[in-house]
Amino acid sequence: MSDAEAKELLDKIVGTVFGYQNPLTLEQARQKFAFDLRLPQQVFDIKTNEPVWASSANPSRFISPSTKEQMDKESDWMLPKEPVRNIQDILDIWQKTNYTSAERSINSSNLAKSDGINNSENVYMSVDIRNSKNVLFSEGGDSLENVVAISRCGAISNSIRIEDSGLCMNSFSVVWSQKVSNSYFIQDCNDIMDCMFCSHISGKQYCIANMQFTEQEYKELKKIVTHWILAS
Repeated sequence: MSDAEAKELLDKIVGTVFGYQNPLTLEQARQKFAFDLRLPQQVFDIKTNEPVWASSANPSRFISPSTKEQMDKESDWMLPKEPVRNIQDILDIWQKTNYTSAERSINSSNLAKSDGINNSENVYMSVDIRNSKNVLFSEGGDSLENVVAISRCGAISNSIRIEDSGLCMNSFSVVWSQKVSNSYFIQDCNDIMDCMFCSHISGKQYCIANMQFTEQEYKELKKIVTHWILAS
């Protein structure tokens, strides 16, 4: 996934969630929405010194997918037999093959700067993503689509900055909640839509800070909040 493709996807998601043209670059979006997430880090292939991406920089001996594939073909990762006299001999020999794979993926395509991706496509600078597509700057998720800055979530679509939640769509900044749609700044809520700055409520619509508003009042205030989010 190229930077240009990632930016195009970011523009689409921001437009869907906020209803406005995206004013942010990729790096600005990463800093604004994913500043505290565990994203892949750039490391270097121990044999070629080429830059690769891994979920952690520790341990420090990494190999890229291309180096791993080359070693598969050349030796199947087997070593000539050597004398082994003690545990130190074993540990020393082990170091000849004990490298950590970077940019790991299974049944996935169009990935960039990502690690630990399974059965997914179009993933950019993310880690531990499964059964998903169109994912940016995310950490741990299953069944995600068109998302930015998601962490430890499942079944999220067209959303930005969702944490420890499920079944959310068209929302921004949701924590420990489920069945949330078209909402901003939600915590510990269930089955709500068109709400902002709400906590611990269920089955509500057009609420702000746990207060009930009319649909028209809500829409006018949402415009103010949306401008504040994108401008701040």
